[in-house]
Amino acid sequence: MTGIKTTGEKKMMFFSGRAHPELAEEVAQQLGVGVVPTKAFDFANGEIYVRYQESARGADCFLIQSHTAPINKWVMEQLIMIDALKRASARSITVIVPFYGYARQDKKHRGREPISARLIADLMKTAGADRILAVDLHTDQIQGFFDGPVDHLFALPLLADYVGAKVDRSKLTVVSPDAGRVRVADRWCDRLGAPLAIVHKRRDKDVANQVTVHEVVGDVKGRICVLVDDMIDTGGTICAAADALFAHGAEDVIVTATHGVLSGPAADRLKNSKVSEFVFTNTLPSASELELDKITVLSIAPTIARAVREVFEDGSVTSLFDEQ
Repeated sequence: MTGIKTTGEKKMMFFSGRAHPELAEEVAQQLGVGVVPTKAFDFANGEIYVRYQESARGADCFLIQSHTAPINKWVMEQLIMIDALKRASARSITVIVPFYGYARQDKKHRGREPISARLIADLMKTAGADRILAVDLHTDQIQGFFDGPVDHLFALPLLADYVGAKVDRSKLTVVSPDAGRVRVADRWCDRLGAPLAIVHKRRDKDVANQVTVHEVVGDVKGRICVLVDDMIDTGGTICAAADALFAHGAEDVIVTATHGVLSGPAADRLKNSKVSEFVFTNTLPSASELELDKITVLSIAPTIARAVREVFEDGSVTSLFDEQ
């Protein structure tokens, strides 16, 4: 007989970048592990240094980093951390991206534009990532950009169950803020047993974040409307959609989104909007930092932790969402 046989057990290690440490701690707590101590700082010229304080040799490593502002810095830090794990002889590297940066640049709208979402996936693969675990990607096709397994998690059960428990379901109407969200809104309808309405909008292709809302397709008069989207950035689209619903006789409007990007004028728009409640998950720290009374933040940590455990134990991530 030649060679050596070992009977070692699998080892999970959980790492976090500096972008959203609160979420990392929540996920680690749900898993019953600690976040691996990491030395990370910026040099005077902005370069990032990372070193792990424990050996990662032979471990199944899970690295969480949400692409919040300043997004380019945190993307770069995550790439450096992946590279450090690869050079530390990690057995496998799973990159957890609660909010996937550049996801809106997933196709060319006009000539001479980049497909930046694909570039992010290529960078992660080149750095050494074996698997990506993300929450509510802007479009499903992004899963195909990464040359490896992608586990796509959904916040729909968390958000829909919260809304369903708050309102009179007999008066509830699920509203898609545009044609692109109709499939997601349809899944909300199935879960809550509510009818569907759609807000038709048109963007100015030459002005970023500029939206003109035209009409509402569906009956919303006297109804409690829940607007569902994957992210809210400046708030222009969703607040205009809410105004259109109120103009068509809606009794109340609740807005839900997985990712509260909330940049620029978002805080003022949300504060001054007639919407009664904005419901986000904590994939990004932005929503909690605004501290507006009408903002509710639900934790996505249990969902991420369950998925991590399934991946580590060679289970099924899909089984977590079979009920949908």
